[in-house]
Amino acid sequence: MTVTDLVSYEDALASYDPVMGLEVHVELGTKTKMFCGCSTELGAEPNAQTCPTCLGLPGSLPVVNATGVESAVKIGLALHCEIAEWCRFARKNYFYPDMPKNFQTSQYDEPIAFDGYLDVQLEDGEVFRVEIERAHMEEDTGKSTHVGGATGRIHGASHSLLDYNRAGIPLIEIVTKPITGAGERAPEVAKAYVAELRELIRALGVSEARMEMGQMRCDVNLSLMPKGSERFGTRSETKNVNSLRSVERAARFEIQRHAAVLSSGGSIVQETRHFHEDDGSTTSGRIKEEAEDYRYFPEPDLVPVAPPRAWVEELRATLPELPRLRRNRLREEWGVPALEMQAILNAGAVDLIAATVEAGAQPAAARKWWMGELARSANESGRSLDELDITPAQVARIAALVAAGELNDKLARQVIVGVLAGEGDPDTVVEKRGLKVVSDDGALGAAVDEAIAGNAAVADKIRGGKVAAVGALVGAVMKTTRGQADAARVKELILQRLGVEG
Repeated sequence: MTVTDLVSYEDALASYDPVMGLEVHVELGTKTKMFCGCSTELGAEPNAQTCPTCLGLPGSLPVVNATGVESAVKIGLALHCEIAEWCRFARKNYFYPDMPKNFQTSQYDEPIAFDGYLDVQLEDGEVFRVEIERAHMEEDTGKSTHVGGATGRIHGASHSLLDYNRAGIPLIEIVTKPITGAGERAPEVAKAYVAELRELIRALGVSEARMEMGQMRCDVNLSLMPKGSERFGTRSETKNVNSLRSVERAARFEIQRHAAVLSSGGSIVQETRHFHEDDGSTTSGRIKEEAEDYRYFPEPDLVPVAPPRAWVEELRATLPELPRLRRNRLREEWGVPALEMQAILNAGAVDLIAATVEAGAQPAAARKWWMGELARSANESGRSLDELDITPAQVARIAALVAAGELNDKLARQVIVGVLAGEGDPDTVVEKRGLKVVSDDGALGAAVDEAIAGNAAVADKIRGGKVAAVGALVGAVMKTTRGQADAARVKELILQRLGVEG
């Protein structure tokens, strides 16, 4: 089904209520894999970070990564989950080339965390509660690269390359309960939930959760039920969606696709689907297995995990302030409206602005530079704000120079360009480029006299009482001094020369 075959979103919502389920996989930032001592560091040669255990060779025995368990407990606690007193791993059996053992060590009916929730804030400030079914520990698969086809997928490829460096990296899979009642805002809820979860994971320090690097991936399950019905429809599962915008687009497309199929008298097939970034569509992958198809059974080579209650409470005491609560506190401290705070969140600038304020800048100045000049630079370079080669402390220093009158906004923007270009810290860039504001009357006097002489008609207007016209003369001086003059002092000098009260 193509985009043109869909029913309109409005027509879909007029007849059906969407039901979503979101499964988010988070790659934990441990130094070693979940069940062996192999490194998890990125960038190694293919298959260089493997051993008999993560390759599933006979006679090898797994050992649980303690840091992985600790991270799982922290995530569960932050999601208001119950933490199991006793849980164990299971073997999830299926064959695929990127599974060297032909099974995935995961958790099935005994997850480490269950029955939680996460409150998410939508763009208009409404808070929507997403209930969590479970959060369980498992391992990642290897990476398949399909060569020779037009799409990069296995269909049509001439051969496939396998890299098992990623096989065995610790994952936490967080599964929501069915999300109902969102109505037309279901795609927005999906995006907001994944965004809030990403902020939470980062705040806990258990993963960088960079979706573009595969450290956090979302499977979007969606079904429709006719208005007035309480029976869920057949679901589809759009796999491995790796950006917030794509999560929203995938949910929206599937709502329209399901409605088109159902409205034409067809039936939804329970299947996995692939999301396409270019047009926001999904296409069929494979028929979706049920749990029994995986032939789960308890992992015989691993002992159960029984987190001591005292240890769990110790971890609870170390949890940071939850991101939504922190944002609300910062919003009040910074004195910004909810919509502006949402824009700051969407830009990934909350932590950067907070760090800039901590480094001494006023909140308004910190917001101005990160959401203005630096956001523009990030957009032009195709990078996120936190990837720019400038620190919050450097931005705070630039703000301090502006506040002290040593830089104006135009010069400050040039300093930012210099810092981003690797020319040094702000003071070094100011010195090298000669960017300080000129405020000395002697240095400014000649430029002021030149501007008055060259714009006699404007000077006469000012003498005649049209003081607002002074802006033209100030602009002329700024041009002469390459933007380095103190504009306020220039205005004062011009009015003094013309004998006009300011």
